[in-house]
Amino acid sequence: MPPVPHAPPSAGPASQERPFLALGLRLLAMLMASIMLLLVKLAGQHGVSLPETLFWRQFIPALAISGWVIARGRIASLKTNRPMLHARRAVLGMGTMFMILGTVRILPLAESTVLGFTMPVFAVLLSVLLLREQVGPWRWAAVLLGLAGVLVIAGPDRSHLPLPGLALGLGAALGLALVSIQVRDMGRTEQTVTIVFWFSAIGALMLAPALLVAGDRHDPWQWALLWGVGLSGLFTQLLLTSALRFGHVSSVIVMDYSQLIWAGLWGWLVFQQLPPATTWLGAPLVIAAGLIVTWREHVRRTPRRAVAAATLAD
Repeated sequence: MPPVPHAPPSAGPASQERPFLALGLRLLAMLMASIMLLLVKLAGQHGVSLPETLFWRQFIPALAISGWVIARGRIASLKTNRPMLHARRAVLGMGTMFMILGTVRILPLAESTVLGFTMPVFAVLLSVLLLREQVGPWRWAAVLLGLAGVLVIAGPDRSHLPLPGLALGLGAALGLALVSIQVRDMGRTEQTVTIVFWFSAIGALMLAPALLVAGDRHDPWQWALLWGVGLSGLFTQLLLTSALRFGHVSSVIVMDYSQLIWAGLWGWLVFQQLPPATTWLGAPLVIAAGLIVTWREHVRRTPRRAVAAATLAD
């Protein structure tokens, strides 16, 4: 399951673009994301409640970002003139995060990861419903292909994919699509560090009361898992941001699908789980749907960038 998206910084001038470095950083980001989800699943198996896991997932990045900006004398970078927008983003983001981590606890890692790849499909549907965009045959074909992939993965035997987990996984992908639209708007006025900090900080405040009910005393191993969840989530966001400093989204997003390899590897090594044949048959359909949507977005935006460049040249 992909991480919750945040506002990507511009790749900058062409002289700053380093495509192979961008691909490498994006690949490392997917590795860190898979490690975070692995630790979330292990924390659940060792008796740590989901609300508490979510709290530390949010609190540790907020704490780390605060310390970083204070140490560098950049506390002003956290200032925002749109607090209510951050609050709405935090509510939506926390609901999505709850579904992502809940899916990981219910389903095997590989299946929960593949369901997250349906996010571009939901993004197309939401662009029609919310933004009134005109969607052509290529993107509609991607939607149908992605839905067919989900049906194949579900298969006739639901023993490996219980209905609650399937519903949570698809709900999480829908939430990610909604968040991506919201954060795209926020990125017009807010810095990446500002968006990430307020999402983490507000989310931690929202979950703090849950610690009174769900919180418990932990042994060193449980604390190690919780800190691992928070730190791996933080490094995932930092690597995603760094990758986008050296390459465009359309050129690095293909690395996101490597998360399925990591998820399958962790499932085999840690939980002795191998995905059934239906997952391996359906996953390429879902991935192909995502790649088609990404390709069409790149094709649609290329003329706009050319016009903008010509305007600047004039």
